Amino acid sequence: MNPQELPLEISVDDTSYLLTRPGAPPPRLIDCREQDEWQVCRLEGAELVPLSAFGELAPQRFTDIHEHLIIYCHHGMRSQRAAAWLRQHGFRNAQSMRGGIDAWADLIDPAMPRY
Repeated sequence: MNPQELPLEISVDDTSYLLTRPGAPPPRLIDCREQDEWQVCRLEGAELVPLSAFGELAPQRFTDIHEHLIIYCHHGMRSQRAAAWLRQHGFRNAQSMRGGIDAWADLIDPAMPRY
């Protein structure tokens, strides 16, 4: 692994920390679930880029290959595919949030609606 390359997965705890740490820009949150799931719950500040249209939308939505991107889905499987796709296209700082929004609801925000 390149010493500057981030691991493919990031925990919800580490994601929460990065989103709230003082004095540093937060990572860009990408929700790769579908519109109906997005309507149930989402992380504040996230952008919806559904996996079903990821390859089509990505060239317009992602232009800075150095940007730190954290992608999430329901349980972490689709986001792994999206993060791997981004890495194959030069985005070395793309990460998948392990456990997805379901883990976020378990460990960070128990009041979040679940499905």
